[in-house]
Amino acid sequence: MEAQTLTSQTPSGKIGVWWFLASEIPVFGGLIVSYIVLRLGGAGWSEASSHLNFNFALANTFVLLTSSLTMVLAFAEVEAERPRRVGNYLLLTILLGVLFLAVKGFEYAGEIGKGFTPGAGIFWSFYYGMTGLHALHVLAGIVVNLILYLQALSGALQRHGHRVELAGLYWHFVDVVWIFLFPLLYLT
Repeated sequence: MEAQTLTSQTPSGKIGVWWFLASEIPVFGGLIVSYIVLRLGGAGWSEASSHLNFNFALANTFVLLTSSLTMVLAFAEVEAERPRRVGNYLLLTILLGVLFLAVKGFEYAGEIGKGFTPGAGIFWSFYYGMTGLHALHVLAGIVVNLILYLQALSGALQRHGHRVELAGLYWHFVDVVWIFLFPLLYLT
């Protein structure tokens, strides 16, 4: 009876997003744990990570955390029934996501230009694997938010404002993953 009550109170879309996010935890968790185990067991990781651009990563951390705020504000505007503002905050979230990817692209270009490719060593394989997978998730979030933004412009989002909350859950997950990647890659 209790499970039935929980299901009837929680929209199926939200349950679906939580299940999806739960399935993503082993993916990133497996990469992170493998990275930590190998890093603790081997030498040369600190030297390799010293070539990363800390300033780009710090700026990107600020950008991504700010985009999380704009996502929260978009949902607050859904609840306040101000569709124009919802669109504005979704657009800001999209632009910040694009900025994150652009900065990551400049960072990649600089590292590859110095010869630090995925084949340059185990650290670089993990670095590109983890940050590349994260970047794909950011891109997916941008696409979802772009669809919601277009719906906000057309007025169709007013009937489906809960979708902003669902997209926000995903976007915050992407931010949390970065909060783990940033110190592991750039601060250790």
